[in-house]
Amino acid sequence: MTVEAPAPPPPLIVVMGVSGCGKSTIGAALADKLGIDFIDGDRLHPQTNVQKMSHGIALNDSDRLPWLADIGRTLRDYRDSGLVLACSALKRIYRDAIRWEVPNVIFVHATGDADLIAQRQSSRHGHFMPASLLESQLSTLQALSPDEIGFEVDIRDAVTAIVAQIFEQLPRIEHLAGER
Repeated sequence: MTVEAPAPPPPLIVVMGVSGCGKSTIGAALADKLGIDFIDGDRLHPQTNVQKMSHGIALNDSDRLPWLADIGRTLRDYRDSGLVLACSALKRIYRDAIRWEVPNVIFVHATGDADLIAQRQSSRHGHFMPASLLESQLSTLQALSPDEIGFEVDIRDAVTAIVAQIFEQLPRIEHLAGER
């Protein structure tokens, strides 16, 4: 009698990066390929945060931490079905706040040149985050540390190529996530 190993749990993935890097587009396409749900973390911001950002005021840590706890709880709520969530997660402490709820979360950092991101920001309309906050986000951004579960993707590539790259990396990364 052959005993099959239990199937690994579906992934919990945060596509992270500064505003305008394409994390929502990448996240939605990745979730579609994986057959799991996608949530844009911007939808979870309290109205006070949205108002501050829409007036060009950068959020501080005390503004972000309750939102990040909600991000973590939302991911935890999807642990049985899997979830891809777009969230800036700019600092290590922000990612740690998310990991507090879901230690096995995988971070995919959508990264690219500031000029390309600024160009993308200027071409989108109706988003509450003004392009004027890009510099603030870039100065706040901390790259993933070697001990964090995740990897970077280059936003210069087409979305389909980025998703293929992520899909290729997932088995190796999921193995690490499963050890937590």
